[in-house]
Amino acid sequence: MRLETEGSDGLVNIELLNAAGYEAFVPGNNEGLTYPMGSLAESLGKRARFAVLGANMRVMATGERPEWLQPGTIVKKGGLSIGLIGVTAAFADFYKLLGWQVTDPLEAVREQVRAMRSHTDVLVVMSHLGLPLDRRMAEEIEGIDLILGGHTHHLLEEPLVVGRTTICAAGKFGERIGRVEIGLDPAGSRPVFRAECVPVAAFPEDAAAAGIIGSYREAGERRLSRVIARLDAPLPASTERESPLGNLLAAGLRRHADAEIGIVNAGQLLGGLAKGDVTAGQLHALCPSPINPCRMKLAGSLIRQALEESLLDEFTAMPIRGFGFRGEVLGALAVDGLDIVYDPDGPDYGKIRSISVNGSPFDERRQYVVGTIDMFTFGVGYKSLREGREIRYYLPEFIRDIVADCLGDPDLISRCRQKRWKAVGT
Repeated sequence: MRLETEGSDGLVNIELLNAAGYEAFVPGNNEGLTYPMGSLAESLGKRARFAVLGANMRVMATGERPEWLQPGTIVKKGGLSIGLIGVTAAFADFYKLLGWQVTDPLEAVREQVRAMRSHTDVLVVMSHLGLPLDRRMAEEIEGIDLILGGHTHHLLEEPLVVGRTTICAAGKFGERIGRVEIGLDPAGSRPVFRAECVPVAAFPEDAAAAGIIGSYREAGERRLSRVIARLDAPLPASTERESPLGNLLAAGLRRHADAEIGIVNAGQLLGGLAKGDVTAGQLHALCPSPINPCRMKLAGSLIRQALEESLLDEFTAMPIRGFGFRGEVLGALAVDGLDIVYDPDGPDYGKIRSISVNGSPFDERRQYVVGTIDMFTFGVGYKSLREGREIRYYLPEFIRDIVADCLGDPDLISRCRQKRWKAVGT
């Protein structure tokens, strides 16, 4: 989301970690699925002064890890040998599009525990798997003393103890820092942990960190000042109803996926575009989500259910955050390739009078090819859209890249102003 990150391909984040003295780092899906492998090699591989850990990540072409990535490491602290194992969420279908083979994380941990246990006083797993898998790891794999968890944004204000394993998690959005003090029980030589989650809001900003961020801000602004297109008229956006910019994004997703229908929630767009020059920075500000396009086959009945839900306030006003989503509410559905006639005063799930697909009657029994976004495949928002089949994800392009492509097409710009949703009598 930060222009300093976007404008430096993540280098500002690495410089902050270097300056803070971090010793180990595990890529999450945000980093791993945002940047191509070559970009990570340039940034993490050449700039990081800390160990980059990924026990379940290998290069698909070779089956080996790149030289800058290792499964685990051992650090010495206070006379203790502390083993660190890193694993990340196995979004295999996504990672393979960027050349990564991401394997079963629990099997990778089990292998590293066997290799490292006898060489360490304390064995720690740095897990970007989420709390359910962290629990399972603790239950199924002997020899792990401590799991430091992320991914599902859980906040454990008190550590969770499963068997002989302690699990900690410090929430989300940098609101807290997890602090764990480690000692040895003199009687049994087992590690003893004292953990807390420290709120950071009351602490002053670190001057050195602010200086690093500031040093990248000007370069980021310069890079994002690049003009993408020039508009002869504004393209408004609305979360509550269809709008030209929402329609344009739906049309772009349809074209990118070579689909019959384009569908996207209007809440992905945080505002519209004014007449005149459109810069890369404007598109980043309006659409900062690390969300990717995708293509699927979806039954007409499931499409109709989502369209009916799009006419209900409980969906259009639904607050939503997480899963890569960075808007405020879910918003109505913007579509392309569909013409919908509806009665706003009709009953819930019975408002739509008719639907046509590219001029032909809509068939609820037919499977349609749909261009949409990966978020729906995770069951977020319009849940019937998660039932798609033959799903294909597109990486590394984001939906803001789709908007940028569309802004160079006069035909799409003209068509996005045409109504897809028509109330009875209008």
